[in-house]
Amino acid sequence: MHWLLYNIPASIHELAEGIAPEALPAGVLTGRTDSKTTYYGGPCPPIGCHRYFHKIYALDIVLPNLQIPQKTALLQAMEGHILAYAELIGLYERSPQKG
Repeated sequence: MHWLLYNIPASIHELAEGIAPEALPAGVLTGRTDSKTTYYGGPCPPIGCHRYFHKIYALDIVLPNLQIPQKTALLQAMEGHILAYAELIGLYERSPQKG
């Protein structure tokens, strides 16, 4: 998991490319990624085709500050509050470097 954000206001329709953590919209909180950070860690897939899952949930509440949760804790906190869910799967292929 490369980035974990929650409490994104419904009024936010996009995040700027390369947005710094301190520039996130007010109220947006971060969780812990697989690389143990709280900021976006770009893709660096192994050679070949790799899938990237982008998931977004609409909730009926604003979650409390979960103190930099991991994905499992965030999903548990969202339980019973999910109004809608969407998922986009992106594919990226990295070729072997020549030389």
